[in-house]
Amino acid sequence: MISIHSEPQPTDLGDVRVANRAVVLRHVRLHAPCSRADIAAHTGLNKATVSSLVAELIDQRLIRETGLTENRVGRPATMLVLDGEPYAALGLQIGADELVAVAIDLAGNRLLTWRRAFAAGTASPTETLRALAALARRAIGRVGAQGRTVLGLTVGVPGLVDSAGTVPVATALGWREVPVAAELRAALREPAFTVGVDTVANLAAIAEQRHGAHAGTADLVHLTGGIAVGAGIIADGRLLRGGRGFAGEIGHLCLDPTGPQCFCGGRGCLSALVGLPAVVRRLLPDVEADGPVTDYLPELQRIVALARQDDPAVLSGLAETGRHLGQGVAVLVDLLNPEAVVVGDHLATLAPWLLPAARSGLATRAHAPGAGGCRLDASILDTAAALGGATAALAAVEAGRLPGR
Repeated sequence: MISIHSEPQPTDLGDVRVANRAVVLRHVRLHAPCSRADIAAHTGLNKATVSSLVAELIDQRLIRETGLTENRVGRPATMLVLDGEPYAALGLQIGADELVAVAIDLAGNRLLTWRRAFAAGTASPTETLRALAALARRAIGRVGAQGRTVLGLTVGVPGLVDSAGTVPVATALGWREVPVAAELRAALREPAFTVGVDTVANLAAIAEQRHGAHAGTADLVHLTGGIAVGAGIIADGRLLRGGRGFAGEIGHLCLDPTGPQCFCGGRGCLSALVGLPAVVRRLLPDVEADGPVTDYLPELQRIVALARQDDPAVLSGLAETGRHLGQGVAVLVDLLNPEAVVVGDHLATLAPWLLPAARSGLATRAHAPGAGGCRLDASILDTAAALGGATAALAAVEAGRLPGR
């Protein structure tokens, strides 16, 4: 599935109406309120083409006239903004102990954010997909009750995802060869909209590049937390997928061959050192006295409370975790030279105590002076992967294809 597009280029030759429509939509999204004359002047499309495209987009209720006018000499111009009121896009996310659903409109405004407690790490693929489908049906029903049509749905999975929407392996979930897209389409009775699947890291990176504090950054990495650590990579404005779509699996980079065992079978992987289960286990040694943890939120809140109370053992453990995080980020910085690395999920929650040590470790270990100018920050986005999934679900319309075609 297409997730991030380079800027559409205008042309008036051949069968190019779809491409030109994408140019107009992108300009309105980035520069609204704007006039038809603005669009023509900044995109290179001629005024007649712009007028025709704008009329079509207004008819489809993808953009609308606001009635505002420019302050300029001559006849006032009617201003345009995104509309999209009849539409919604959905994103779903499989987390460490929850399923998440997010719906947005065409402008990226959230219509709903739902969380459902769910122990995905101990559930079977069938159970997880059944719960995902139930959550999706509820979200579809809610936006449908608002008079909105769903344009698309994208699911974020903490594992590898191929081009067909199958998960060949998700070690943290114990999954192998799970046809997520096909199963979800069947559970939703073959809906008219597209059902896509991607990694939580890729989708979080899409959300970060569109909605986060570093929105618009051309070279960006989002490092996910949760049960697995993954890297969503935006390079030169595009999502970097690799030859078969499996790029970004930094969670199984070995940092310490004598370190703790990872769920992948190796030792000292980044996930085994800074992943949520590893952090909870290290900082709260009594946590599994009554059995495996299936709800991490109370334990995470407990760690935060102890850190705020300056508990020496917890502060020491967080600093150690931060040093491992900095070591992993340094590898990304040396390989990719991003402008920013943004950490999400529990890494963002614990950022006040993790990032000082992580930044120090990054500065020490990165080969380029000043870590190549890279900033290491915590994400400001909540449920980034689900938000990115909803954003990715808008891809077809943003590429210039009209809804329902």
